[in-house]
Amino acid sequence: MDSFEINKIIAAVLLIALLVIGIGKISDIAFHVDKPEKSAYKVDIQESTQVSSSSAKKIEEKVDISALLALGDVSHGEKVFKKCSACHLVNKGGENKIGPALYGVIGRKVASKQDYKYSKAMAAYDKNWTFEEMNGYLKKPQSYIKGTKMAFAGLRKEKDRASVILYLNQNSDNPLPLP
Repeated sequence: MDSFEINKIIAAVLLIALLVIGIGKISDIAFHVDKPEKSAYKVDIQESTQVSSSSAKKIEEKVDISALLALGDVSHGEKVFKKCSACHLVNKGGENKIGPALYGVIGRKVASKQDYKYSKAMAAYDKNWTFEEMNGYLKKPQSYIKGTKMAFAGLRKEKDRASVILYLNQNSDNPLPLP
């Protein structure tokens, strides 16, 4: 290939580049769009506020527990509890499995079974298992008590939670009176 042929190739490439640029400029002129000074619509973005765990618990406490428990029934709770039975027993005198035995759990202090090794988070949680506390915990254990070793994802359906709470309350020597 001599220098004349190389010059022809370079000239052809430059001509194509100029054509592409020229067509782009001509199309900008032919299809010119005036941008409005003001937007046609405005999106208001509110600053997100982080909900602390204490305020999340306060929100959870506002649940009408009477209405929630009215959704459940003990026989349904027994069926739903089968999800829990891989790790927990609920019969009187039942032994601990992966999780503590839950006979008489409603009304007793959190992490109070002497023969079970609780996580530090559960041991430090200084409350009793009320209907409200159990509802919040069963909804999403990992976020309700951060650091709990209970790996269960939780019960999303209100009827399921209410039924399990009623079932656990019934399985006690002294069931708490319903609110």
